[in-house]
Amino acid sequence: MDFAGDRVLVTGATGFVGSAVARALAAKGAQLTLLVRAGSDRTNVTGLDAVLAEGDLRDEASVLRAAQGCRYAFHVAADYRIWAPDPEEIIRNNRAGTLAVMKALKAAGVERIVYTSSVATLLPDDHGAADETRPATPEQAIGAYKRSKVVAERLVEDMAADGLPVVIVNPSTPIGPRDVKPTPTGRIVVEAANGKMPAFVESGLNLVHVDDVAKGHLLAIEKGRTGQRYVLGGQDVSLGVMLADIATIMGRKAPTVRIPRGVLFPLAYANEAWCRATGKTDPFLTVDSLKMAAHNMYYSSAKAEAELGYRARPYREALADAIDWFRAMGKIA
Repeated sequence: MDFAGDRVLVTGATGFVGSAVARALAAKGAQLTLLVRAGSDRTNVTGLDAVLAEGDLRDEASVLRAAQGCRYAFHVAADYRIWAPDPEEIIRNNRAGTLAVMKALKAAGVERIVYTSSVATLLPDDHGAADETRPATPEQAIGAYKRSKVVAERLVEDMAADGLPVVIVNPSTPIGPRDVKPTPTGRIVVEAANGKMPAFVESGLNLVHVDDVAKGHLLAIEKGRTGQRYVLGGQDVSLGVMLADIATIMGRKAPTVRIPRGVLFPLAYANEAWCRATGKTDPFLTVDSLKMAAHNMYYSSAKAEAELGYRARPYREALADAIDWFRAMGKIA
């Protein structure tokens, strides 16, 4: 699809997935308007030919101003924290932000919308790869972030049923360049590449190049069915294999010590308590992350492949790109 001459709004373009979506749109000729928070890190939008509209996701009026004249919109932004001193804050932010953005886009008359959800809204399948037919309830989701995405996705589905022209995409676990924060998975890549993960809790992830996720967003706005959700994933990989691949790229010895989850729960509780006491906001080990590790988070993109023409490259290419970028940023020695 060619976006030449089309004004397109993107939220979350200063973030990891949002910046990839914005760059994919720019390559297709879109005239970009990027909704950004005042004082946000603009590293990921440097060099992009775009209008930067300052606003807040929870402020419907600021989103409406940014959306004026936009034919399409991609709502990628979210409060992406796995942990917070007040977990309910994550749920409140993602629900209120999604509601305000969708109402503003409807009021602005945007023709077509893609909402970025997450595979966090789907129940894992311990016997295989989960897909769009396994929606979770908020009560079934582990942790505040996953609950918040379930709540927000159900809200979007209800608005789609009322006529909002929105398609939902569910990225799995993206890796690759421009992970400035970094994401929890990006932190694993950095720590492992620097030789600081001699042991691990075994689990499973579906890893995908962030630029393939971005291409999936563009396919969704072109071919996706209103109100439908589409998993945008890559390859199912155990954490042990991922760490071994990182070690191979870095010329290091792969970690082989597997730690039982149970013995780490006291450390996770202590780590969270320390963060509350010190004001830190990004514990590396949390209770919810250990609970999540009990399930292999494997997912199928068959629906997106069949309906959208979505494809993902081998995950090792994404891993290599991520390591190259982190090294260039000085995060990997």
